[in-house]
Amino acid sequence: MGADEANPAMSLAHDEACMALALEQARLAYAAGEVPVGAVIVGADGEVLGAGANRTITDADPTAHAEVVALRAAAARLRNYRLPGLTLYVTLEPCVMCIGAMLHARLARVVFGAADPKTGACGGVLDIASVGQLNHQTSITGGVLAQPCSELLRAFFRERRNKERNPS
Repeated sequence: MGADEANPAMSLAHDEACMALALEQARLAYAAGEVPVGAVIVGADGEVLGAGANRTITDADPTAHAEVVALRAAAARLRNYRLPGLTLYVTLEPCVMCIGAMLHARLARVVFGAADPKTGACGGVLDIASVGQLNHQTSITGGVLAQPCSELLRAFFRERRNKERNPS
């Protein structure tokens, strides 16, 4: 039995601490005018190996989601596109593109905050990780710090709608 199984509260506390780091990345995205989604990739020892904030607008790149930015950073740091044994924390349920990249990277675990009922691919709209025919299986945990993750997104879109209604 691993440490997480022996002490579920310790596992939740660890997940929440790592999600708080992803929230910091999401706040950076917000400040840059990007949809506030953030991600971090963490090793078994708790070391952050990659971090990312949404950069689709900044980079004019539809693939520059926070998860992909974090995957690229971790892969570059480890000099390997495969990231077995690592966990990716992201503030919003991953889309199809992102979960596909995570499965390709062979992540052990994906932990997300807010559910995405419009494009979520980890149970929201689709559940890609549960497809048994895929060559790699990744554990998915959702709802970690869901409220602050959701509130940051709501605040961003509320502010955006207000600007559209009341342009300066």
